[in-house]
Amino acid sequence: MATSRSSKKRIRQNRKRRGINRAVRGSLKTQGKRVLTAIESGTPAEAEGQLRELQVKLDKAAKSGKIHKNKASRRKSRLQKKLNAVKAAPKKA
Repeated sequence: MATSRSSKKRIRQNRKRRGINRAVRGSLKTQGKRVLTAIESGTPAEAEGQLRELQVKLDKAAKSGKIHKNKASRRKSRLQKKLNAVKAAPKKA
C-alpha cells in the first residue's frame, strides 16, 4: 500500500483517469455497434451519419492516447468498407 502523500495522490489520479478512459472506450464500442446495426439494416444514409460521428470520436480518442492511432484507422477503414459494400449492392425490387 502507498504510504507517501505523493503516491496516494498518484493512485487517486490514476483511478480517476482510468474511469475517464474506460468511459471513452465504452462510448466508442457503443457507437461502433450503432454503425454496424445501421449497415446491417440496409439504411446507408443513416449508417453514413453514424459512421461520420464515430470517425470524429475515434480521431479524438487516438489524439488523446485513449486508443492507438493505428487502431482508430483500422476501425474506420473496416467500417467504411462494409458501408461501401452495402451501397454498391444491387437494390432488391
